[in-house]
Amino acid sequence: MVAPFPAHRPRRLRRNDALRRLVRETRVATEQLVQPLFVVPGTRVERPVASMPGVSQYSVDRVAEHCRALADVGIGSVLLFGVPETKDARGSAALDENGVIPQALRAIRAAAPGLLRMTDVCLCEYTDHGHCGVLTDREVDNDATLALLAAEALAHARAGADLVAPSDMMDGRVGAIRAALDGAGFPELPIMAYAAKYASGLYGPFRDAAESTPAFGDRRGYQMDPANAEDALREVAHDIAEGADIVMVKPALPYLDVIRRVKDRFGYPVAAYQVSGEYAMIKAAAANGWIDESRVVNETVTAIRRAGADIVITYFARDLAEAARRA
Repeated sequence: MVAPFPAHRPRRLRRNDALRRLVRETRVATEQLVQPLFVVPGTRVERPVASMPGVSQYSVDRVAEHCRALADVGIGSVLLFGVPETKDARGSAALDENGVIPQALRAIRAAAPGLLRMTDVCLCEYTDHGHCGVLTDREVDNDATLALLAAEALAHARAGADLVAPSDMMDGRVGAIRAALDGAGFPELPIMAYAAKYASGLYGPFRDAAESTPAFGDRRGYQMDPANAEDALREVAHDIAEGADIVMVKPALPYLDVIRRVKDRFGYPVAAYQVSGEYAMIKAAAANGWIDESRVVNETVTAIRRAGADIVITYFARDLAEAARRA
């Protein structure tokens, strides 16, 4: 004898789009999205990144125009990465108060005054060896790097950054940056720490865009082992203790479990970065007709939000914002 159906039938609320939207547990709002941008020297430069279809490097004038267009479709925040004209062993261009990022900050403020301007704080784009700090005997010197990162953050603050985001994974860098900002009169400027940044194989296209591939070795000596989750919780705890206002997990999709654990453990605002490799895989599969790009983008970003991320940094931010306006 077949048992009777229960009184509750879940399919009742899945019958059409209106019902599904009515009971949807997780939503992706445009204001939760951050668009990463790459800024390069020159004028009238818009150089496509071959490994990231739809993503380009922009000169300061073009990035300002692009940000105005982003604001027009509802994007509220951008994250800026700079590629300098010249590089050296110490990443000196990162400290230049008239470098590409300070210039871009001022130009974007004029073009799109309501846009939140976040800046990446790291040396890998600025060093001729491509590592995230200064070297001693071909090893990254953690403590010698801290003062440079603090000076870079100050250069961004003085140019009008709304938030600085250290991505280097040096021990103690959040505290060093917080002390420098407070001491220079920027106690209200928030820090979004790349707190759990893994030594991932998914960064290759970014390194093309940021021109930051290491000249030798790799970054496993300072970025996290992909096998470790408890280590991530310790990293997050350190950054919060040092003054981080937002903590980030990077990459996003392979580390949804870490996002969830960080959110549950600390209750702090959590950002997740859907990185260049995640973007490129979706683009490549869609270009071959293997997946529906729009559907997969929505599904993956929803998964990141469902895992606990309050903020999603994604190269699909503009696409998602435009789709939301059409809905």
